[in-house]
Amino acid sequence: MSNVDKRNRLDEEPFTYQISKNQMVFILYKGKEIKSVKGKEAEKLISRLQQAETAKDLQLVLAKATGHFKHGNEKTGK
Repeated sequence: MSNVDKRNRLDEEPFTYQISKNQMVFILYKGKEIKSVKGKEAEKLISRLQQAETAKDLQLVLAKATGHFKHGNEKTGK
C-alpha cells in the first residue's frame, strides 16, 4: 500500500461519498462532487467500500473509482 500513495495525499482523507436511495454513489473531493456512479458499477463500488478495512483503504477505493482525476500538474489560478 505504501507504494501506491507515495506523497501521502490520502492521509488527509480528501474523498467522501454519499449513497442515494436509488443506489447512486456520489464521490466528493474536498466537498465538491466530482463523479457520480450508478447501476452495476455503483453496486461493485458499494461492495468495495464496505470491504475496506481502514480509512486509507477507503480513500484508495474512492481515488481509484475517480480514475485519473488529479495528476499534480494542474495550474492554479492567480
